[in-house]
Amino acid sequence: MKRHLRFRWVVLFQLLFILLANSVLAQEKKYTISGVITDGNNGESLIGATVQLINTNLGTVTNTYGFYSLSAPAGSYTLRVSYIGFSNFEQEIKLTSDLKFNASLTTKAIEAQMVVISGNATKNVESTEMSRINLDIEKIKALPAFLGEVDLIKTIQLLPGVMSAGEGNNGLYVRGGGPDQNLILVDDAVVYNASHLFGFFSIFNADAVKNVELIKGGMPAQYGGRLASVLDINLKEGNSKKFQVDGGIGLIASRLTIQGPIKKDKSSFIFSGRRTYIDVLAKPFIPKTSNAFGSGYYFYDFNGKINYQFNDRNQVYLSGYYGKDKFSFVNRRSDLNFTIPWGNATVSARWNHLFSDRLFLTTSLTFSDYNFQFRSRFDQFSATFYSGIRDYTAKVAFSYFPVNKHVIKFGAIHTRHIFTPNIANARSGDAEFNLGGEDKIYGHESGVYVSDEFDLSSRIKVAAGLRLSHFIQVGPFTRYQKDLLGRTTGSVKYDDFEKVVAYTGLEPRLSVRYALRESQSLKASYTRNLQFIQLASISPLNLPTDIWIPSSELLKPQIGNQIAAGYFRNFSNNKYETSVEVYYKDLQNLIEYRNGAQPEDNLGDNVDNNLIIGSGESYGLEVFLKKVYGDFNGWIGYTLSKTTRRFDEINDGAVFAAKYDRRHDLSVALTYNLNAKWSFGSVFIFGTGARITLPVSRYYSVQEARFVDVFGPRNATTMAAYHRLDLSATYQCKTTKTVKNPETGEYEERPKKVRSNWNFSIYNLYNRRNPYFLYNDFTGTVQEGTSRVVLKQVSLFPVLPSVTWNFSF
Repeated sequence: MKRHLRFRWVVLFQLLFILLANSVLAQEKKYTISGVITDGNNGESLIGATVQLINTNLGTVTNTYGFYSLSAPAGSYTLRVSYIGFSNFEQEIKLTSDLKFNASLTTKAIEAQMVVISGNATKNVESTEMSRINLDIEKIKALPAFLGEVDLIKTIQLLPGVMSAGEGNNGLYVRGGGPDQNLILVDDAVVYNASHLFGFFSIFNADAVKNVELIKGGMPAQYGGRLASVLDINLKEGNSKKFQVDGGIGLIASRLTIQGPIKKDKSSFIFSGRRTYIDVLAKPFIPKTSNAFGSGYYFYDFNGKINYQFNDRNQVYLSGYYGKDKFSFVNRRSDLNFTIPWGNATVSARWNHLFSDRLFLTTSLTFSDYNFQFRSRFDQFSATFYSGIRDYTAKVAFSYFPVNKHVIKFGAIHTRHIFTPNIANARSGDAEFNLGGEDKIYGHESGVYVSDEFDLSSRIKVAAGLRLSHFIQVGPFTRYQKDLLGRTTGSVKYDDFEKVVAYTGLEPRLSVRYALRESQSLKASYTRNLQFIQLASISPLNLPTDIWIPSSELLKPQIGNQIAAGYFRNFSNNKYETSVEVYYKDLQNLIEYRNGAQPEDNLGDNVDNNLIIGSGESYGLEVFLKKVYGDFNGWIGYTLSKTTRRFDEINDGAVFAAKYDRRHDLSVALTYNLNAKWSFGSVFIFGTGARITLPVSRYYSVQEARFVDVFGPRNATTMAAYHRLDLSATYQCKTTKTVKNPETGEYEERPKKVRSNWNFSIYNLYNRRNPYFLYNDFTGTVQEGTSRVVLKQVSLFPVLPSVTWNFSF
């Protein structure tokens, strides 16, 4: 095993050496121009800005930190920098040596009110990227908001290939993958639960978010550890030009963001907070004599970030997030109450260093913590149940820009996982009980990668990468041994840092673009991913019984292989972008709880003893039409797909539809700027109904003295189709005021210090009663022969209007 592992590492580093050597040997006498592109209004770096030398085929785009590097032979050129919504910047340059050149772009007067989705108009057809979408945060804010709260996750669910599990669920189901198969990053830190209010809202405060990128396929080698997608979110760095305050007051929540320079053009900060006041609003309407007095719910979250630029080569960032939900229920009549608090915390420290005009380094240290608790009390008895996961991660990422049009990325990442699958304790009066519960599980996950993007010819562009991933579980750990009947027969104990099990695997990545014409191209990609941690879930909601666990002796790493191909085309001078993609995904080593498993089965046992292993397939077609700029813009996405699962112990081993399988999914998201005062947004969603498992019969068990339900095939029932129309209107308050000039005596229009707007939204305009879940209600009696089954539907939200006042100064 050790020789095999050593051989893989040697192969990977030899590949890196060959790529670097090839770059050096191919160099001719060229010079490099590099720098950072920023927004001239606030100093924020611009991600994906286009930098090109006019009348040549030389060009590039800025990275996550606004950095670019471009090489060309000696000579005189016109450098152009462009970003949609900003005025083009052009500068005559003379390359006789390496040149450092930074540029700040200013907002176009005419396009200032335009809302766009992408920063690079030709990227859709020119790059090797496919199954990849960037969302501008202003686009998200322009769409209708549920109860006035702008939601990133709900907007992402409008994209083709991304399914929602239905109303009141913020999970992402991307191309047949489960919610745990999405890598969600906020400034490089992993977020394990992105939901507030059991899935009704996401944890992301849009005022603090700078950029959102979703990768559904063709995953670059720098990302690993998940099978389905990457959701990479970058927070704002703070206005380095001037002090700024933004906020909003809505029906159920308010938010406030403060940002400004610490040292102008060198250092800045941003702090953003949000809190609901459902508990405060509801309290006056619950009488003190009510049995439910004392019940309530609220959530809050906080983002903070500071950065400091020491010089042109060194910049540091420190960012963090903390959010908490607290739901409590009181029944005074039965002396029962329970509380469910859960939340996330992340910290990211990053250092950007420019070794040279061609070599860029990002080093980061991150901390992630997610925990979920359930505390209950009944009379003199109380119990606590909790689970969670905590990560400590170190990462180094290099970007190398040689002079021969290659873009080489390589790096390494290591994460120390601490899993708390389930721990429970109870008390009755003065007596304390240990209900059993698995000890913490410790694991180490690491990876090294290398990738290269280059032009194979004038028409063919290739992005190839290789990632070597490794996972090891270490002690202390206790393995409970079972017989064929599931009874515990013994245990094996592992000491601190003792190896329990280890897995290693290679993950190749390949994307190819073939240019048909200037405005259209064909693309194809292949990715292989390994996932060493997974979510064991009994319920479709985020509950304490849903627990994160690692690969083990019984659970091999999940494996995903995906191939995709697509046709991409832009129309009308890049005003419209279109794409048609097909994909096929094969999934192995998926997990499910055994039939009849209960949450309490995990106590005093290993979780994986109650799980079974299976496989899955997903394939589909995605159509995407997007209008990039103009007063009227937005997108239409359609997905035709099928997702199946197979487990030997479920459905007698027959293939069955996944619970989030939807044959058809259509989303339309549009915005319209009528004038300087009014803008409008609309969202329409249609989707085939979600799948559930229902009882098909019921019988009375004399031995158990109760009715027993007999369930039909897994996920054999399809609920009614889901569809909904949301509308919004935003009114921009007057931005100027009329004042009298004391010197001239004339009246002048001057800008107001406070700028504001009113947003009016209507959720579910035509009051569609969409199914949340179905259940069988058995009426009558067996003795009288009147028993019958009635299928009933539970719906959540009727038509819901909301209003929010947003302000900035």
